[in-house]
Amino acid sequence: MNRIVGSLLFLSDLLLRAMDPRTVAALWQSPLKCTAAKLHRKMKPDSAPCSRGTRQHHAFTLIELAVVTAAIMLLAVVFLPALAKGKYKSSRVNCVNNLKQVGLSFRVFANDNEDKLPWQLATNRGGSLGLTDTEQISRHFLAMSNELATPKILICPADTRKPATSWSGLSRTNISYFVSLDAVDTLPQMLLSGDRNLTTNGVPAGPGLVLLTANTVWGWTKEMHRDIGNVVLGDGSVQQATSTRLAGQAGAQGVSTNRLLIP
Repeated sequence: MNRIVGSLLFLSDLLLRAMDPRTVAALWQSPLKCTAAKLHRKMKPDSAPCSRGTRQHHAFTLIELAVVTAAIMLLAVVFLPALAKGKYKSSRVNCVNNLKQVGLSFRVFANDNEDKLPWQLATNRGGSLGLTDTEQISRHFLAMSNELATPKILICPADTRKPATSWSGLSRTNISYFVSLDAVDTLPQMLLSGDRNLTTNGVPAGPGLVLLTANTVWGWTKEMHRDIGNVVLGDGSVQQATSTRLAGQAGAQGVSTNRLLIP
């Protein structure tokens, strides 16, 4: 029975420290039975010390093993959802940071090119005017390769897609964010870019060119952020939007239509 108490004390200590990955790793490096024996020694000071050279002669009984196993399963039930939620929140925050850099890059590009965004500037001048095919979406971001530090920024951490290792290898499948081909620098509330997992009237949108109108019901799929998404507006700000808020933002753009190129 003392071994069960010792093991449960160990598991309780693990429960208190579980939010620190380094502590968890350090605890699991030592054998469970040895740790339990150390805790048991605190209750019985005359117990012999546990060392690497000391053999343990008393095995767990079936009842003791069942109790310890049940405690471990309880810890898993408690902490696995919490860890998954923490990972989900972290991916959303990193996605926001990516889009902030994308929005800033669009603004810098416009300031350097007579207030024109890449799709408003001819290709022979370093822009991407007239490129509306899905496979050409990379060209809109390539135009800003001097402003963007790396193509890895173009992948949302919650996306299953993989980032390009270089600008020369960038393609549609290395991009998580749509671009708005009708966005202009003078409309700060217009959608500029955002997560690709859009829906129109309840149906997943894209890949391809999709027309956004005042009558279109926009939303998000569960694919990346669980019915929530991130968008960057014409003023460079990033908004975390539910499907309802996205629909409201679409209606506040200041234009009747907006073409979105979805990768």
